[in-house]
Amino acid sequence: MDKRKLAVAVPASFVADTPHLREKTSKVGLVGRAAAIFRVDEVVVYRDDPKHSQDAELELIATLLSYMETPQYLRKRLFKLEPRLQFAGILPPLRTPHHPVSGKTKSLKAGEYREGLVLSQNKEGLLVDIGVEQPALLRERQHHVGERLTLQIVNAGERVEVQTVSRVEIPDYWGYTVTVERASLAKVVETGGFDLTVGTSRRGAELDKVAGELAVKWKAADSILVVFGAPARGLYEIAEDAGARLEELVDFVLNTVPGQGTETVRTEEAVLASLAVLNVQFGF
Repeated sequence: MDKRKLAVAVPASFVADTPHLREKTSKVGLVGRAAAIFRVDEVVVYRDDPKHSQDAELELIATLLSYMETPQYLRKRLFKLEPRLQFAGILPPLRTPHHPVSGKTKSLKAGEYREGLVLSQNKEGLLVDIGVEQPALLRERQHHVGERLTLQIVNAGERVEVQTVSRVEIPDYWGYTVTVERASLAKVVETGGFDLTVGTSRRGAELDKVAGELAVKWKAADSILVVFGAPARGLYEIAEDAGARLEELVDFVLNTVPGQGTETVRTEEAVLASLAVLNVQFGF
């Protein structure tokens, strides 16, 4: 299966119709979980209401998604106790390869990958927390204390040693990044540099009507963005509020839940349903 970048964009307002922080947290958890299940590389949270700043919603969603993606052993070091994380305990675990279950040094193997955080430096290099009983040694000095790094175990003996690697070098799915876009949906699409953009809407074309054309472009694309609207305001309305026409913004507009039995499909439901359909049809 080709290594390509897959991104999804969700609106800040998808948590606005839920008054309590606990339920907002649960909604975000479903999006993060769906992103991990279908190997999404980037989650973009965009401003969809030009009349309001939506800063609180943007920051809440981004914080919760980032918290979910961070391995458990690094969370206390990277996130301070704050009101937005009050109900973080209900977020579902991702159980992705970069969230290892074992915290034992003896379970480490040379060649495996870990996320780490620079703790300090000594004369040999940097000491890094990789989620086991003792810090690992990184013989590189260009990183700073508190920096999160993606690492590979080069020595799993008495002295654990690691080296930095790029996420794209790792054959396994290695989580998603989170991007906050404070501009409009149009800005997300126009400046993201994606080869293929797909919008989702009840008013879009059913997949079987455009599957052939979309399959050709999907196969040729190195980076794909799938955009979602909000239950109260779909992508057509969001694009119109941004002074754009949806058909001119994205390459395809798909109805991924044809014949829906409910009046609306919530964003977190649409993300799961749409990625499942696209994964079966085209593969990620």
